[in-house]
Amino acid sequence: MSGKEKAEMRSWIKSVVIAFVLAVLIRQFVYTPVTVSGQSMKPTFEHDHRLVITKMHTINRFDMIVFNAPNSEADFIKRVIGLPGDVVMMKDDHLYINGEEHVETYVEENMKEIYEGQKLTENFEVEVPKGYYYVLGDNRRNSTDSRSIGFIGEASIIGKVSFRFYPLKSIGIPK
Repeated sequence: MSGKEKAEMRSWIKSVVIAFVLAVLIRQFVYTPVTVSGQSMKPTFEHDHRLVITKMHTINRFDMIVFNAPNSEADFIKRVIGLPGDVVMMKDDHLYINGEEHVETYVEENMKEIYEGQKLTENFEVEVPKGYYYVLGDNRRNSTDSRSIGFIGEASIIGKVSFRFYPLKSIGIPK
């Protein structure tokens, strides 16, 4: 091999190594793909939907997050309802946060599936401690969420949902 060929080979190897290191760093610290398992976020997410989560985030009310579930090996995806310090109350399927009612458009489809006189979400009232979040699944009748597993600590949060890339008909930023 000539000196020119060796220099070009080193250049290619260097480029591939840099690209690999960047890909690993981005996946580890910035973005990562996840696959939804189960029906707890239906209709927003169905089983086997594929998402990208961002690990560099600020959590806001109604964001969807992926977190390490307490007492489980699994990671869960849920919607943030209560931020640290919030008082969250559900009364007759109406959500109140700090005394202000919030309309939950993401559960409207599930509301159509219950019979008259039934509730989608049982009544509750909680105060979210500092450093924790209160999360609920959109499919309230089939969701293991803060009602049963308790508050979610900041350290448990893996990332915030930023993009759905599968199925192709639903590609985009989920609401």
